[in-house]
Formats: sequence, structure tokens, C-alpha cells
Amino acid sequence: MYPVEVLTLFPDSVQGYLGASILGKAREKGLLGVTVTHIRDYAEGKHRVTDDAPYGGGAGMVMKPEPLVAAIEAARSRAPAGAKVLLMSPRGPTFTQARARELVREPGLILVCGRYEGVDERVMPFLDGEVSLGDFILTGGEVAALAVVDAVARLLPGVLGNESSSVSESFEENLLEHPHYTRPPSFRGAEVPAVLQCGDHARIARWRRWHALRLTQQRRPDLFARLELGKADMKLLQKKEEEL
Repeated sequence: MYPVEVLTLFPDSVQGYLGASILGKAREKGLLGVTVTHIRDYAEGKHRVTDDAPYGGGAGMVMKPEPLVAAIEAARSRAPAGAKVLLMSPRGPTFTQARARELVREPGLILVCGRYEGVDERVMPFLDGEVSLGDFILTGGEVAALAVVDAVARLLPGVLGNESSSVSESFEENLLEHPHYTRPPSFRGAEVPAVLQCGDHARIARWRRWHALRLTQQRRPDLFARLELGKADMKLLQKKEEEL
């Protein structure tokens, strides 16, 4: 079982998603273990305060170091040795499929959900790193933590059922995925491409590869620039769709 602990001030906001669909089934099968911990449980005093005004003034509140560090230390004591503690933060490097593949090889994860204006900087020495979903701001780190859990869980053996599925998806080769179709064969005048119904698997594979390359070239030139194209791909890109 791959262990994950999510530290948050709003546990109800993550519990529902973790119990649904593929993640819920992975937990039922014992492939993924996710514990959701309320940071406020580690705050002291009658009111269990977890945030305070920032030194130096300014808008918003800052998460206090005492309860957050206490929660992190408690989570480390429960986790396997070497589990990574990551703060969901816009300051961190952008989360990618490659990073998900790195994290699935770790002994486990402890994901810390930031809130308000941020986290007291003195918490940073107790972390192993920070993670961002991209160049935008969220209300809190819960959505980012769920994204990390979801992306990592899908890479665990047995979670998807069809293991070949996860290696043919977008970003696994720095490629976007080819278009997908299912029944009915005709929908409001739009037809499923004949090649996908021809039964020629080599031709279908060629069609899918051509579309993946073209889509990446058009929509994500940054990814396309990192591709190491072989002679077969170069030759394929010179063709028109009707020539496939």
C-alpha cells in the first residue's frame, strides 16, 4: 500500500474526492492509503488558533508555525522512513507527469495544504520541498494536494486495471494524446474516422501517432521542441492525414 497523509485545515473538502471513482477503489483494494489530518488538532489553547496577522503589516493572515510543525512531525512519525513532506505552494516548481513518476517511487507522501496569505517561513526547514500546479492562485492547497494524489495513484500497479493505459497518455512521452472516439459511429453528422473502424492495427497506430505529433506541434510547441524525433516520426509528419 502506498501511504499518503494530507494535512489540512479543511478535511471535509478533500474527503469526498478521495472516496470517489478510481481513488476510492484503490483505497478499497488496499493499493493506496490516504489519511486526512486536521491541522487544528495540533493547535494549543482554548480556541486552537492556526493563523495570525503578518509581521510588518499587510493584508490577510499567515499560518502559524507551531501547529503546522507539530502536525508535520506527528505525520513523519506515522509515515515510512523517507516519506516526502511537500507543501502545496505557488512558490514551488510546477508539478508534472515526470514529477509524479518520481514521487510514486518514494516510500510515501505527506502533503501540506497552505491557506490564507501563506505559511510562516520558519516552517520551511521541516519540509522536503514545495509543489505548484501552475502560475495561478488557489484559495488553498487542497485542490493541489488532490491533484498530486490522483496523478501519483494512477501510476501505482493495479490502480487503473489496464496497465498499458497509463503509459500511452498525454505527457508520458512529452506528447499530447491522439483524439478518441466511441459509439455511436455517427453523431449529429460527425462520423468516427474510417481508419479506426478498419481493423488494421498498424494503420490505426500510425494514425494515432500522426495525430499525437500534430496536436503537440500545434498546441504545445514547448513540448514538441523537447521531442527526439526518429526517422519514422519525421517521415510520418511529412504525410497528410488522408495518406496515412
